[in-house]
Amino acid sequence: MTMTDNGGNDSETERMRTEIERMFTDIMNRYSVSDDEGPLADEVEAFLSRQPHLTVRRHGDTVVASTNLGRERRVVLAGHLDTVPVIDNFPPRWLEPGDPLIREDIAAAYPGERVMWGRGATDMKASDAVMLYLAANLKDPKYDLTFVFYDHEEVAAEKNGLRKVAESHPDWIQGDFAVIGEPTDCGIEGGCNGTIRFDVITHGVAAHSARAWMGSNAIHKAAPILNTLNAYEPQDVTVDGLTYREGVNATLISGGKGTNVIPDECRVHVNYRFAPDKTIAQAKALMMGADAGAELGNGEHVATGGMFAGFGIEMKDESPSARPGMDDPLAASLAALVKERTGRDPQAKLGWTDVARFAQLGVPAVNLGAGSPLLAHKHDEQVAASELTRMASILLDWLA
Repeated sequence: MTMTDNGGNDSETERMRTEIERMFTDIMNRYSVSDDEGPLADEVEAFLSRQPHLTVRRHGDTVVASTNLGRERRVVLAGHLDTVPVIDNFPPRWLEPGDPLIREDIAAAYPGERVMWGRGATDMKASDAVMLYLAANLKDPKYDLTFVFYDHEEVAAEKNGLRKVAESHPDWIQGDFAVIGEPTDCGIEGGCNGTIRFDVITHGVAAHSARAWMGSNAIHKAAPILNTLNAYEPQDVTVDGLTYREGVNATLISGGKGTNVIPDECRVHVNYRFAPDKTIAQAKALMMGADAGAELGNGEHVATGGMFAGFGIEMKDESPSARPGMDDPLAASLAALVKERTGRDPQAKLGWTDVARFAQLGVPAVNLGAGSPLLAHKHDEQVAASELTRMASILLDWLA
């Protein structure tokens, strides 16, 4: 893969379109499922290092490129390089109008357009291509800029490249405002829900199933857990004018050691998605009590209160929420421009994204990217070509 600047004589808009689509094609053709981002990170580092106005640094497979123009404010633009695993959707390809692989909703929304089909098209290589274009071409921006292309976003938080940079080199990504290129149809999705994942555990006594009275069935004891989850009604929570939907759901269940053995343990894996009016500690208190003592890596504890009071709890993963920060002047100015171009008001980000990492650093952040979030991770993931130029034109006008 070779990323180069286009030196043709096309009009500026056509030159931008051509260059972004070429970059997009290049990075789409580079396989980068989580754990295999290295070669793409190498290419991104090499491309950015050829831009004389940028200072380029690297930590693992995360590449950070910055301008140093002495501006009063700095904006960070970040995108992850990895994708979820392939489902018969690699290698990618451009689809011409009328191709049966183009989804009906995409064809209706973007009639007569070429469409990129394949793993990572919306999540989030389209936005990566736009940010690479901006990094190469914004040489005299209104603000100093930092571009972050990071690894391992699609897997456990402990492997996240942005997390590692935030812990090891927080000064590399410090700024006054950040834009994460997660797919949003070029609208603004502010903040994000937080998430905690934990096992709710019941214990029994093993016995032969022919003599069940000699044991105690841990799977049967899990019935109150499932009843509690089934009775839960999702909550809407408004934060800074944006409405977030919370949810508590079982996502896995396991128990038993044999088809003729009374199970001595059952685990229900629960995921709580909580609104940004809560910290991780407050979310845990609602699930297991404030003083349960369950932390990542410290084994099983008894819930002292909350939804699962009295049951065993073992923490598995946690990531903080992020308030939308739409009262920040930079957020307000970007939101006004997006409203002018798309007619869309800011919305709440219902999933978790790395805006939360910037929130921990005290940097307000929003999600804004090309492509539909509804198509992320789907086998027919795809994005229309004009989405890239729309995202680029919004950010160019805002930053330049």
